[in-house]
Amino acid sequence: MTTSKNRIIQFKNTSVERAFEKEAELIKKVQTGDLNQCLLLWRTTTPTLVLPASQKWKATPELTAQLDLHNWHIVSRRTGGAPVPQVQGVINLTHMYVWDADRHYAIQEGYSRFCGTLEHFFNALGLTTENHATPHSYCDGDYNMNINGQKIVGTAQRVITGKERKVILAQACILVDVSLEQLVHPVNLFNQFNQMNDRIKADAHTCIADQLETVPAIDTLYRGLIQAFVQN
Repeated sequence: MTTSKNRIIQFKNTSVERAFEKEAELIKKVQTGDLNQCLLLWRTTTPTLVLPASQKWKATPELTAQLDLHNWHIVSRRTGGAPVPQVQGVINLTHMYVWDADRHYAIQEGYSRFCGTLEHFFNALGLTTENHATPHSYCDGDYNMNINGQKIVGTAQRVITGKERKVILAQACILVDVSLEQLVHPVNLFNQFNQMNDRIKADAHTCIADQLETVPAIDTLYRGLIQAFVQN
């Protein structure tokens, strides 16, 4: 990420809405060729439950009222497979980059590359991760990153196809310093109000604060993530 067409954007305290707006703006710049790749890092100051914009995931008035009681906000987004809670102790990372339209893109290989880069970040902290699904975790997926069987990173990918280029979005939610019980509460509340049987368990997750004696400052964590992507 050393050329003028590569960009690194950092938000240390923002809203989910603002982060999504910036992400959409950057995607357009990659699509038009103004940028070749971009790394977006952000965290929110407002506890927010992000719902996929689908009829399956309905924010009923009753649910909204209950979340309001616990100071949780609701935001919908076009992508995503399941509800995702966002709090200040979660770092969000999106790596968006160009892929030639005539080249095949293998999703599994993309996940492996993305998780491999994040592994360098965790290794620098003295932590070892493994990639697999995590039963009873929120927004579970085959490419969760785990420590001793507990989810510490959720990942997602999206391919945007254009006439001359594809844009790849690889995304991660990294649990840094959170109350895991409070983190899963809005997801379970959502499932309850929508008659879904899935029960999310706090102990299916872990965070960096549970793994290290001292949690590095946000500036240090951002630098570590940037270095991992620049070097890989």
